[in-house]
Amino acid sequence: MFALKFTWNPVSGLDLGFITIHFYSLMFVVAFSLGFYLMKKMFQREEVAIEKLDSLFIYAVVSILLGARLGHVFFYQTELLWEDPLSVILPFRFVPEFEFTGFRGLASHGAAIATIFGLYLYNKKILHKSVLWILDRVVITCASGAIFVRIGNFLNSEMVGKITDGPLGIQFVQDEISERRAVSLTNIQNPKKAYQALTEDPQFAEIISSIPYRYPGQLMEAFGYVFVFIILYLLYWKTEARKKPGFLFGLFLLLLMTVRLVVENFKREQVEGREDWIFNLNTGQVLSIPFILIGLYFVITAFTKKPINETN
Repeated sequence: MFALKFTWNPVSGLDLGFITIHFYSLMFVVAFSLGFYLMKKMFQREEVAIEKLDSLFIYAVVSILLGARLGHVFFYQTELLWEDPLSVILPFRFVPEFEFTGFRGLASHGAAIATIFGLYLYNKKILHKSVLWILDRVVITCASGAIFVRIGNFLNSEMVGKITDGPLGIQFVQDEISERRAVSLTNIQNPKKAYQALTEDPQFAEIISSIPYRYPGQLMEAFGYVFVFIILYLLYWKTEARKKPGFLFGLFLLLLMTVRLVVENFKREQVEGREDWIFNLNTGQVLSIPFILIGLYFVITAFTKKPINETN
């Protein structure tokens, strides 16, 4: 059987000397830039003033980042509220030492909740259409953005999968070995060079061989999101689905959270002790179920509503 197994030990970002630009942060830049481009095309198609797009971008960025960060803290890492409260809303870690971390520790469920609220405000104050009109279109950009966010997780060796003996497995060096331990093992004070030595110096081969292979949960999720994006994109541009209020929004929730629900079976639990939190489901799966039900509701009710005209 064909086996795809390898050791993953990348640099975490671009080192500019005084600061490191993490690839995870760069993936967000790509996601937002592509989202802006897609929304511009949709606004032009439906003759919505392009001037309103700038405000949408601001509302979306603030809502997504703030909601994702708060969601991660409340759902997965509540101890930050009293251990390092400033790191909750700032891209820095202050405990045990100051470090620029970029956009790390973000939860998609929190982002979804905050984005819906943010778009409601945007529609009420600026767009003045049905809130479902903007939701049906923004979810296409959210689906594309989700792909790059998960790629960013992979580049950061975050959200790794469960241990596997199957043909698809990756050794996540930086997940298994902390920076402090890498420095201790190699006697190299620079963590980046220490990690590099671990995989390149033969004397550490035994240490690397002891690292278990894990499912690439981030890439599996990103792969699923590619299909979610393609489906929504084609339905919007090639069919009349955009005229059914709430259909694309509901389908997005249904498909995206179903992918999350399934892939969580291959991912290591993000909160220790919650791998079988409720009904043998982990935190991510439990949080996904309400979104799936809401999505199913909007998909069904979309067919009972009167189609809207392009200018509505």
